[in-house]
Amino acid sequence: MITKGIRGAILVEENTSEAIGSATIKLLKEIMKKNNIETNLISHVIFSLTSDLNADFPAKYARINLKWREVPMLCFNEIDVPNSLKRCLRVLVVVNCREDFEPEFVYLSGAEVLR
Repeated sequence: MITKGIRGAILVEENTSEAIGSATIKLLKEIMKKNNIETNLISHVIFSLTSDLNADFPAKYARINLKWREVPMLCFNEIDVPNSLKRCLRVLVVVNCREDFEPEFVYLSGAEVLR
């Protein structure tokens, strides 16, 4: 078994706990569905948010709503590059998988331009 990363991003409607939580769950559920992965295969998760998103931690919603209590997660600020996307939440879900697993990246709600 090896590890591979699944990237994803979503634009968050506003800088509120509710909006960050909703976007986090929407993105993570779609990643899990498209990649057909179970929680026990997740090694760790890294979230980054643009500097205009600071109302809450995305990891909190994965722990509460998705019951990811044993998954190590960290949240960081994204580099503030001029003219880059605003209100963007990015994620890297690292999974334990077979060598032939081909991750499908997920970009939602305006973040598709990152691909």
